[in-house]
Amino acid sequence: MQVIFGVEDHGDLHRTLEHQLAEAGLTGDRADFARQLVNGVLAHQHAIDAEIATASTHWRMDQMAKVERSVLRLATYELLFSQDVPIKAAINESIELAKTFGGDEAGRFVNGVLGKIAERATELRQRTAAATE
Repeated sequence: MQVIFGVEDHGDLHRTLEHQLAEAGLTGDRADFARQLVNGVLAHQHAIDAEIATASTHWRMDQMAKVERSVLRLATYELLFSQDVPIKAAINESIELAKTFGGDEAGRFVNGVLGKIAERATELRQRTAAATE
C-alpha cells in the first residue's frame, strides 16, 4: 500500500518499492509477492479505478484521500485479479490499513466501497471457477 501511495504522483516505482521492501525486511517469496501486488495494481489501474468509481457513490476518485485511494486500489486488485487472496481477508486487511494510516472513518469508507466491489468479485470468481471445471 505504501508503494502504491508513493508512486501515485509519478514517483520512482523501483526506488520506492525497493525502499519499502528493505524497511519491512521482506525478502524471497514475500518480497516477490509484494512486487506482484504492486505491479498488478499498476498494470490494471484503469480497470481498478473504474470499479472503485462505480462502487463509490458519494466520492469521486479525485475527492478521496490518497490513503483511501491507495488502499482501495490494492484491495480491488486482490478482489478482482488475484484468486489466491480470500475476499474476506482482502477486505479485513484493507480496513485495518485504512484505520492505521487514515483513521476510523477511513476504515468505514473502505469497507463500504469494498463491500460493493466484493459482490462483483464473487460473481467473477464463480464464473472463472465454472469455466475451468
